[in-house]
Amino acid sequence: MKRYWIFKGLKFLAFAMAAVLVFGFVVMTLWNWVVPAVTGFESVSFFQALALLLLTRLLFGGFRGYWGGGQWRHRMRNRWAQMSPEERERFRGCRGKS
Repeated sequence: MKRYWIFKGLKFLAFAMAAVLVFGFVVMTLWNWVVPAVTGFESVSFFQALALLLLTRLLFGGFRGYWGGGQWRHRMRNRWAQMSPEERERFRGCRGKS
């Protein structure tokens, strides 16, 4: 039984590494094709492309859905479903007030 989980984890790890390599190659190729012709900036290496990919993910996408960051929405929905209509109105009324 343990072997199954080990192989499943290794399979996922291999897939994740392949995805990172492919996305890095795509970013590098697109950057080197578009940006130098449009702006005159230099070409980037593969590792610089990976760093750009990580930077844009941090700045624009974050890591909300990957490491449990989106669980607050589920908890809030559960709380909202358990509230009475009066409690919901009270909650709506006090939002934004200091």
